[in-house]
This record gives sequence, C-alpha cells and structure tokens, in this order.
Amino acid sequence: MNPVLVEVLRGSAVESRHAGALAIVDASGAVHTALGDVDQPIFPRSAVKLLQALPLVASGAAETFGLNDAELALACASHSGEPEHVATAAGVLAKLGLTANALECGTQWPSREPVLRGMVARGELATPLHNNCSGKHAGFICVACHMAIGARNAGTEPAAFARGYVAAEHPVMREVSAALSAATGIDVEKAPRGTDGCSIPTFALPLRALALAFARCGSGQGLSDANARAARRLRQAVAVAPFMVGGTDRFDTRVMQAYGERVFCKIGAEGVYCAALPELGLGIALKIDDGAVRAAEAAFAAVAQALLKTEDELLRGYSHLQLRNWRGIDVGSLRPAQALSQALAP
Repeated sequence: MNPVLVEVLRGSAVESRHAGALAIVDASGAVHTALGDVDQPIFPRSAVKLLQALPLVASGAAETFGLNDAELALACASHSGEPEHVATAAGVLAKLGLTANALECGTQWPSREPVLRGMVARGELATPLHNNCSGKHAGFICVACHMAIGARNAGTEPAAFARGYVAAEHPVMREVSAALSAATGIDVEKAPRGTDGCSIPTFALPLRALALAFARCGSGQGLSDANARAARRLRQAVAVAPFMVGGTDRFDTRVMQAYGERVFCKIGAEGVYCAALPELGLGIALKIDDGAVRAAEAAFAAVAQALLKTEDELLRGYSHLQLRNWRGIDVGSLRPAQALSQALAP
C-alpha cells in the first residue's frame, strides 16, 4: 500500500489524505529516492509529452518545416486553449498547407474560464485547435508529412499519409512508441495499453522507468545522439516559451518561467507528474493514487524545493497551498505528509 504523500487540512485538522508513489532516478538508473510501489505500471498520460515529441525533432521534421520555439513548446503542451495557443497550433498546420480539419485529437472547449466565457458570449464554437493536445497533434502531423515527403516517389501525398496518424499501427505512432521505449528502457509494445483522451495509444509504465526517461532527457545520457539532441532542443524551446506548455496561472508554466532550463516539468491526468532537473542529472515521476491534480502539484513542488535547495515562495505556495472559500477566507491548506517530508529531508 502506497504511503500518504499529501495531506489536506481544514483549519488545523486533517480532512483528506492523498496516497501515492514517487521515484527519483539518475540517468544510470540509480535510485535517489523511492516511496511506495515505483514498479507498479501506471498510465502517465500527458506527463510524457516531451518523450512523445522526440521524433518531431530527431526525424528532422521540425527543421524541415521551420518550427520555432513557441511551436516546439506547444508540441509538449497540455495548454489552456487561449488565443495564443490556438494561433500557434494553426500556424504549424499552415506551414504544412493544412487546417484544423487535419487534427484527430477531438474538439475541446478552453479550460481557462475567461476565454471560454468570452467565446460563448461571442457565439463562437470550439474547434480541435482548442484541444489541450492540439500542439502535440500538430507535431505528429509534421512527422507524418516529413515521412511522406521522403516517400513521395511512391506517389504518397502528405495529407493522405497523415490521415489516421493516431492509430497504433500508423508509422507516426510507431516512431512515438519507439521513442518511449528507448527513453524508458521498457518495450512499450509489451506494456498494458489504453487510449488517451486525445485518441493516441497510452502505455502503462513503472514510475522508476519514467523517472529514468526524464533523467536521460535532462542529461542526454542513455539516449541516441538524435534523441539527446531532440530532448535538449525541446527543453530549450520550453524554457524560451513556457506559456505554451500550460498557460495563464498554470503550475507548469509558472515553474518553468521561474526556473528556465533548470526544470522541465509536466502534469498528466489522474495525478501524474514527470520532470527533469538537468543540472542535478535527475528525473522525477510521481503518481497520486486517487488522481488528484492539486495533490500531484503539491508533491512535485515539495520535491523540487528539496532537490533545488530553495525556499522559493512560488514552490512553497503550491506545496503548502492555502485554501480559501468563495469569500476569500482562509479555510485550510495542503502540506507534504510525513512520509514525503522524511524522504526529502537532507
């Protein structure tokens, strides 16, 4: 049974407890910290978008189509559907001569409420460009078009070749799966498989392997030269354009705005968090058992504070999040539970 990582207080009494598991690993696979069952496969969901974007750069597709920092950062994003995100995703597709119709991620309303309210007031409808995964999918289509250009002597048109790119057997998804396997050291074709919210395959992988993958992406150690260069380029792009990875007031964006290339971090649905701390050579993967996102953010903030040896108010504001009611009155807080605090103690 996994230990409690985060506690929720109402007043001074514990109201809720969030159990989970945490793995911190270096690029050689040596374990820095392990809490709970780090070998139990979990679905990392969107926390692995950096890994899924590796073929975009490693294949040469990003260079072929002239993708800039913002566009590469969006390929790693779970964005809020704000106008800048939508325009950037549309811009990537325009470079391919395509429109939002090429996206196979589905239509989703923006998660940022003021944007959503504004669209409704103006009578606007959401499109696949508003989907939080539209940048990742635009990147997949870039890879497909790049592949098709190489096969054009066989009469393959890029748009036709890209169609159905979300299917596990499509050449694009095979490249994505190969990148995941290479980074984690796990043959994902033998792992439990599901379908993600954006319709691509998602694989259940151990936290230990996910942390290893992010340590490798932070250091380049253990990756092929092409994937090491791709990981570095993507991290650099995210450091330049962190807004694209999340959006206004989003945790990932705020942390990477503050820390630049020192931290790459990414939330995933159902309480998953993955991160790379390149200067320390460490990768982090955690999962909150009940899927609570705010608990995952609190746990990662506590981990980052401890590893970076900082009392930064931004990170502490999440690891010890103050809870307020609708009148703005403080009613409670989050805090790292004893097991997590002890594991992170110097």
